[in-house]
Amino acid sequence: MMKIFRRLSAFVLAMATVLALTVQLPAASVSADVGQPEIFVPPLDEVHCTSYCALDKTTGMIVLGQATDEKIFPASMTKVMTCLLSLELLDTDEKLTVSEDALKGLGNDSSLMGVVKGEKVKVSELMYGLMLPSGNDAANVLAEGCVDAFFEKFPAEGEAVNKDGVNAKYITDQLHDSKDNILNFKKIEAFAALMNLRAQKLGCTGTHFTNACGLHDDNHYTTAQDMCTIMAAATDIPEFNTLISCPSHVFKATNRHRAEPWSYVKNSNNLLYDPWLASKTANGSPSQIAAIIGGKTGTTSQAGKCLTLYTVCKNGHDLMITICNVPSKYQFYTTMYCASIAAYANLSCWKSDPVERVYGTTGDYKSVNAPYDQQPQFDGVQKPGEEPADYYPATPTPTPAPTPAPETEEELMAKYPPLILFIKQNTGVSVTIGVIMLAIIIMNIVLMIRVNNLKHGRTRRVRKSKTK
Repeated sequence: MMKIFRRLSAFVLAMATVLALTVQLPAASVSADVGQPEIFVPPLDEVHCTSYCALDKTTGMIVLGQATDEKIFPASMTKVMTCLLSLELLDTDEKLTVSEDALKGLGNDSSLMGVVKGEKVKVSELMYGLMLPSGNDAANVLAEGCVDAFFEKFPAEGEAVNKDGVNAKYITDQLHDSKDNILNFKKIEAFAALMNLRAQKLGCTGTHFTNACGLHDDNHYTTAQDMCTIMAAATDIPEFNTLISCPSHVFKATNRHRAEPWSYVKNSNNLLYDPWLASKTANGSPSQIAAIIGGKTGTTSQAGKCLTLYTVCKNGHDLMITICNVPSKYQFYTTMYCASIAAYANLSCWKSDPVERVYGTTGDYKSVNAPYDQQPQFDGVQKPGEEPADYYPATPTPTPAPTPAPETEEELMAKYPPLILFIKQNTGVSVTIGVIMLAIIIMNIVLMIRVNNLKHGRTRRVRKSKTK
């Protein structure tokens, strides 16, 4: 009897194994909800700063502002002008050598790219070092390179002039010094002269620069409106928009930093990572903002916290947003303040021209902290700097996946053993067999228990008879 049960058990186990190979259980589903407080931008009357301005570059009109002409210190927002002139005067593929003078006066309070004396660095790398980690060292190296290039391209005795209509004679006249002395000892001052000339040509009335990086100087100042004007000019250059929209950068090896990569930096503009913050005003109204391209931050103890930003409204207008001098006790809220100003500014711009020309949400940057309804729904800004109408192309119709042809009898026979193929092709039979197998297993267990009980009963009776 036991032999029969053992054979029956072996058969049942074999069939169970076959069924296990043919039945695919659904994958376990997992979910996670880390949770975070809902974030609301503050109303404009709760934005603590000296001044702010929103300039509609498309129309030239200020759509929102507070003390737009008040004198402020720009800190590292200065680097927008430095980048603008560098892109005009330098070849991004050429290399500049870091001088000792470029590193002078950059103490522990300076934000740095990290270059060292004698290092030969590509201009493109210096520009990333200028705009992402806000390197004061990168700013000075670029400024010196620009002055060298200016004297070479636009000599005093020649007829060639730069975009502002001057040549090297303008610098020697402004600094009241010779070319040799300027190139040996006064390159930063010469670059500042070029910065001030460009600001004047752009129509800035409250701006004066003394250096290329934004370190504090009482004579180094601007206004929120002027900063928007400078930002608007810089965004005419596609490479500038590429730089400010870049979230991070890895630096290539040089003659001094031989490891590759030798540094990894991230953009200091937090709205680049979470542009959805500007998607609604404080009362929940849609701001009609389509994209945040990028911007430049600035911070010193005298300037407070600053940020200048390039945004695109859904009506296709380009808006420049600048917030100046957020006091130290409110600096934690600078990103939210700028998001609030951007939201109200874009809504104001939209109301003046409520025609949807740019489709989508707040950009092509994955908004990792955004609520589901604020996630990007369209392809975002394809190439920052294109015409606004080209930002969001028509949503392509998805190509349906081809329906696979049914497998032939020969293919099925080659793919599966005969028994498994029979079970797969006869689902009803397979289920019936499964139920029968389960019943047999249960019966087998019951019978084995009963046999075992009978065996033990017989043993007890034998023992009793022997005792008697």
